[in-house]
Amino acid sequence: MIKFGTDGWRAIIADEFTFENVKKVAVAHAKVLMEQNKKRVIIGYDYRFMSEYFAIEVYKVFRNFGLDAYLTQSFSTTPMVSFAVKYMGFDNGVMITASHNPPHYNGYKIKDSFGGAATPDFIGKVENHINTLQSLPSLENYAPQYVSVEEEYIKKVREMVNIEILKERELKIVHDAMYGTSSGLLSKALYDTKCQVFQIRSYRDTLFGNHAPEPVEKNLKPLIEKVNSLSADIGIANDGDGDRIALIDEKGNFVNAQLIYVLLLLHLIKHKGIRDGIVVKTVSTTYLADRICKSESIPIKEVAVGFKNINEVLLKEKVIFGGEESGGYGIVHFLPERDGLLSALYIIEMINLLGKPLSEVIQDIFKTYGEAHFKRVDLHAQEDKKRKIKELIQNPPERIGSFKVDKVITLDGIKLVFPNDGWLLLRPSGTEPLVRIYTEMPSQKETDEILESAFKLLE
Repeated sequence: MIKFGTDGWRAIIADEFTFENVKKVAVAHAKVLMEQNKKRVIIGYDYRFMSEYFAIEVYKVFRNFGLDAYLTQSFSTTPMVSFAVKYMGFDNGVMITASHNPPHYNGYKIKDSFGGAATPDFIGKVENHINTLQSLPSLENYAPQYVSVEEEYIKKVREMVNIEILKERELKIVHDAMYGTSSGLLSKALYDTKCQVFQIRSYRDTLFGNHAPEPVEKNLKPLIEKVNSLSADIGIANDGDGDRIALIDEKGNFVNAQLIYVLLLLHLIKHKGIRDGIVVKTVSTTYLADRICKSESIPIKEVAVGFKNINEVLLKEKVIFGGEESGGYGIVHFLPERDGLLSALYIIEMINLLGKPLSEVIQDIFKTYGEAHFKRVDLHAQEDKKRKIKELIQNPPERIGSFKVDKVITLDGIKLVFPNDGWLLLRPSGTEPLVRIYTEMPSQKETDEILESAFKLLE
């Protein structure tokens, strides 16, 4: 059964992700576009195995339905497709990618007319057409039409940053593309600054070095080693399709995605003067965001995991920033979409403005807003664990270890909040066959204690 998750449809290549099934999704998608009178569509594709060939099949389906379809000139990042929709006159977009999933997956993301992830309502219409599709129509062959996006995209991204600030201080940066399509983009965006960019894992490898191109600590050993060997000021990693970011500080320490959320939020409010609106975060995102928003008198809203849920708020309210624990952040005045390149440039801009190393900036945040220590553990999704989460939603515990449960949130799985603002979240993944355990507490010791209790809860 073809079903879209928190961000697109993803499946194992040659199992469920086949040419036939991709055509089914494209036919259903085309029907929704025709119903909504959306004609001009762009199709991008990443470095995954066969991505360019799956993209061509989608293109042929769209052309057969009378849509004015184009393929990106070459491999692209997901934000490039969103950019093309918002700034280059397209009504809709498709990105062939499975983002951070393991190499044997591929996927199909839909970008709607506002330049962000399609809303649940749009996805629901596509899924309804898939379920009622009796057979595939015969398709005529069409020669591909291409459009170049990269140059315009980089030009616009540079306009979002004060390039003159980046010419004032020499910075040594290591960029890890994780064998994905963000390769070379940071260097191109910083070409005339004093930033020296060293690239690693910057070529196409459809096996992504035999692990998932997900910018989490366990996958970033090469980046940490390179930062240390070069005595670099910062290490920056992007995932396989370039919409997520991870950081390594000047000491070679991994900076978790929760702290990146806080860094970007503070940079937007304090340095860019963007504060007229609300902040949106997913249920798995740091409590420091709430503390910052409270101190700055800015409203904050919590939604279920998945950027499409942030986009639902974007379409109804004025949002200044939206992001999630997985390393994807929406700089909304640019795109209602996660963008790994612009996030990287804003972090570099912030370091230059403050004139401090990244580790010091983080310590200053802890001094001002309190410490926060986060951990996520992924478990294979046995049915008994999923069943246990459902039971906990129906009958939540009053205590976890030595901590009293102050609040229960069932927006997405079950989130237990403690009086010290710490929390524990248990939820099934929407993109992989996993159960995810998240916890954040004011000290590492408390985080470890909560995690141990969480394992026992799921037994």
